[in-house]
Amino acid sequence: MTPEIENAFAAIRAEFGAETITRVERMLEPGGGERHPLQKAAKWIMPGLSSTPWHDPYAHPELAPVVRALEDGHRAIKAEFASAWAARREEFSDYEHYLTRQDDWQALYLYRDGNLVEKSAATAPAAHRILRDVVVGPEKICPLLECHFSTLLPGAVIRPHCDLWNFSINLHLAVEVPEGCSITVAGETRTWEEGKCLLFDYSFEHEARNTGTRPRTCLLIDLWHPETTLPERRALVAVMTEIRRLMGES
Repeated sequence: MTPEIENAFAAIRAEFGAETITRVERMLEPGGGERHPLQKAAKWIMPGLSSTPWHDPYAHPELAPVVRALEDGHRAIKAEFASAWAARREEFSDYEHYLTRQDDWQALYLYRDGNLVEKSAATAPAAHRILRDVVVGPEKICPLLECHFSTLLPGAVIRPHCDLWNFSINLHLAVEVPEGCSITVAGETRTWEEGKCLLFDYSFEHEARNTGTRPRTCLLIDLWHPETTLPERRALVAVMTEIRRLMGES
């Protein structure tokens, strides 16, 4: 551990207690503890979190208000996305995953680099307002990651992979979903239902595909795993920010 991480951890222990970030410290130990076989390619697995690939979107009291707000706002979100896709295509970019970049996977960001993307307030005002008031303000979003409209073009395939860690989970609001689209997590395939949310742990191997004839769009939000605590979240931000700095990432 670097002095920066040690200092951050010491401050968290002083504020919250000596044992409050033990799980984070165990995650950083060589080997990192046991994990599910379908999490084998994830970089960091924090012990003590439920090893559940698919989550009921309404099962977690912390996250249920987010799900409810997004589903209630679906009609407005879909309309503003359609307008942006038709008239402001230059605001979309190829999605660059940590493993690859795909030109058949387009993204329009609402939250990135720990902050709301302010120009998205004009492009997608309903989605931006919900994100600001229900997700970012109450600190339910993982600031290490992002929120974006995710559009898979016809024929696009996201190949099987594990994301980096298990201490955040991925919420999908199905904005516009044609036939022929599906997502597989830990071997279980589901389809999106337009206007509804899916919630899953992307440290498990997952993949997605659009075999239809029209683009598939979801609004994706990286949320803190609801079983993580406030001191753990602060410690995780500190350690991952320092790791990114050492690796030369922004």
